[in-house]
Amino acid sequence: MPRSTIEEVAARAGVSRSTVSRVVNGSTAVSAEALAAVQAAIAELGYAPNRAARSLASRQTHAIGLVVPEDTTRFFGDPFLASVVAGIGSRLAESEYILNLLIASDDPDGKMTRFVRNGGVDAAIIVSHHASDSFVERIAEAVPVVFGGRPATVRDSDIIVDVDNEAAARAATEHLIAIGRRRIATITGTMSMSVSVDRRDGFLAALADAGLQSFGEVDGDFSEQGGAEAARRLLQRDERPDAIFVASDLMARGAIGVLGSAALRVPEDVAIIGFDDSPLAAASDLTSVRQPMFTQGEMLGGMVIDLLAGRRPDALTILPTELIVRGSAPAV
Repeated sequence: MPRSTIEEVAARAGVSRSTVSRVVNGSTAVSAEALAAVQAAIAELGYAPNRAARSLASRQTHAIGLVVPEDTTRFFGDPFLASVVAGIGSRLAESEYILNLLIASDDPDGKMTRFVRNGGVDAAIIVSHHASDSFVERIAEAVPVVFGGRPATVRDSDIIVDVDNEAAARAATEHLIAIGRRRIATITGTMSMSVSVDRRDGFLAALADAGLQSFGEVDGDFSEQGGAEAARRLLQRDERPDAIFVASDLMARGAIGVLGSAALRVPEDVAIIGFDDSPLAAASDLTSVRQPMFTQGEMLGGMVIDLLAGRRPDALTILPTELIVRGSAPAV
């Protein structure tokens, strides 16, 4: 069926075009009688506002960009990112905004930056930020931005939703020490990311407090394959670790596979703790640090809506974590 027009709604309701426009845009400068007539006409005609025309008039797209500076393999394979995006989508579903995914490990020709700076979205949510992501800084200068996780360089104007990664990693390492492990290594995430640095620092702080030395720190790049390769490197030493704190569940799964291939038992020979408490942690009986990923996404979505409505959220929101103890590193 042909699309109904605003003029047809006005004619059916017996009001002017401008009155229909005010009703559609939520204005209160309309009499109760006119409001009822316009709403009835809209229902009868099945009228829907032309979003493109409204965007041109208001210079708003009603789109939020989710900027993820990663390749598509990492984005679609990482349970942390999946949960955060689900939370963002849940919150935006309650609003008139839609979510545009902008996924790229780099922006060498400036295509993504130009899209944002030329009005492609009204605001952006940035997650998985790396120190080398200069194009992210250009995006943050162009539109209102909320960061999921602390960016590499924090500006006074930044709004951030995060967990205390250092304290969480410290607690996980303290648990390994408490169950009697002494040759404790860590598989870190990509060290160009603040989250990786913080989790490594928490690991080292717990060891220092206990008078222990790190058995090794190997970058696993937050991927399952990277976690497996990092575990192989740790096992190449003359002496093996008796515990590994792994900075994500996905890397932990890769590491556990390598340990099994080397005929090492978890937890008898090597205790393992992951991070995220994603669904695969429960499925593999993995002790893991639980962070509220879905809640973080919901908060990011709500904060960016607040920004666009002229409300200023808190500059820093820290969400709680909890160590979930399972069979890969059971309590004594």
